[in-house]
Amino acid sequence: MILLKTPEQIDGIRKSCREIARLLVELKDIIKPGMSTKQIDTYCETFIKKVGGRPAWPTEGFPAASCISVNEEVIHGVPSKTKIIKDGDLVSVDLGMILDGYVSDSTVTFPIGTVSKEKLTLLEVTTECLNRAIAACVAGNRLSDIAHAVYDYAHSYNYGVVYDFCGHGVGLKVHENPSVFNVPHMQGGNIRIKPGMVLALEPMINLGTPNVSIKKDGWTVVTDDGLPSCHMEHTVAVFEDHTEVLTSL
Repeated sequence: MILLKTPEQIDGIRKSCREIARLLVELKDIIKPGMSTKQIDTYCETFIKKVGGRPAWPTEGFPAASCISVNEEVIHGVPSKTKIIKDGDLVSVDLGMILDGYVSDSTVTFPIGTVSKEKLTLLEVTTECLNRAIAACVAGNRLSDIAHAVYDYAHSYNYGVVYDFCGHGVGLKVHENPSVFNVPHMQGGNIRIKPGMVLALEPMINLGTPNVSIKKDGWTVVTDDGLPSCHMEHTVAVFEDHTEVLTSL
């Protein structure tokens, strides 16, 4: 069942999303070489609690307030005191907060220090994939329009588009229907996009193979060839005449 949100519910989700957006803006100046991913997670948890929210991921069983994935780690990286950020890394921070019962979800991949042109291009393409997904996410289109927008652009660079994981409905729960894939043939049912939908759109693009595996910690997803990955995500709300990016300032 797909939960179509009322204007009042969207307003509550919007408030949660704006706080996550503020946190992600702050992280741009906070994350430095030499920091551990645990230090970043502590900063995120402190911010979330300070604004009156609580981290969303622990409600799904995840052992931290944020998913922090570095280089070949695609998603769900578990923060650690021993995982140290280095100059040239791509660091993806995936955040969700529950504020007054409403859930936000957003991810930014940060280039740290002097990053290779190869990694920067991957980041630029992934960011454009997200922009194209948002442009395709309008009332009357189908979910496959989002998938084609992401896949076709990433594939034009010969990048691997992750098919094992996808975007989703969000807002009243962390994960809701529908699943929003980035690969066209993965779309089951291919429903039309309707006003009231709140969706987390999240291209996950790999420099090499699209194939991924889960590490022994049971959470961290990595590329099978060890090449870098990039993840960008916004929560959006669909209206009759426009789509609003909720996790943007």
